[in-house]
Amino acid sequence: MSAEPIPHPVTVEEFFARVPDGVKADLIDGVIYVSSPDTPPNDDIGYLIRYLLQGFSRRGGGLGKAHGSRVAFALGRYRSPEPDVSFVLTDRLSIIQPTRGVGAPDIAVEIVSADSVDRDYVKKRILYEEAGVREYWIIDPLNRRCTFLLLQDGSFVPAPLRRRRYFFSEVLPGFWLDVQWLLTSPVPDEEECLQRLLAGPPK
Repeated sequence: MSAEPIPHPVTVEEFFARVPDGVKADLIDGVIYVSSPDTPPNDDIGYLIRYLLQGFSRRGGGLGKAHGSRVAFALGRYRSPEPDVSFVLTDRLSIIQPTRGVGAPDIAVEIVSADSVDRDYVKKRILYEEAGVREYWIIDPLNRRCTFLLLQDGSFVPAPLRRRRYFFSEVLPGFWLDVQWLLTSPVPDEEECLQRLLAGPPK
């Protein structure tokens, strides 16, 4: 991911005018960061997460909507990230406009690549925290670790993992993840993972 050299802070409206449709980019504090193409493993992880979120939502009667990496969220005049995966609850779906989200998603997910480490762990953590994202998931296949952050009193705190392996969402009660699904190469079959998820939490 590289920063586009523009001599002045870029506004959200300039960002949407400059970045062509279909190009993944983030606007962070007035600077445009254009992403390198996804690696196939990172793309597989993103697809699995989105599949599980949407499948769980659908089986629950329509709890919300998951989006992929080409949906940007305007979080201020100079901030508009494109999470690798995002989720917005049904009662907040009005923030999804024809060209962007206007406001913070309830869940933001970033999948770390070699050139996004600082942005995912530092810049976006600050950005999402200040915007009020309720859960921020950082999936890091490079270092084989997953970090799940919950917003409490305006600050992110690490979510505990049951048996150091299972994450349970607070935004979506009943939704859980086995971090091994996200760190195994190749990723497991998405429908098998969804059926395990829907069968209930691990004992």
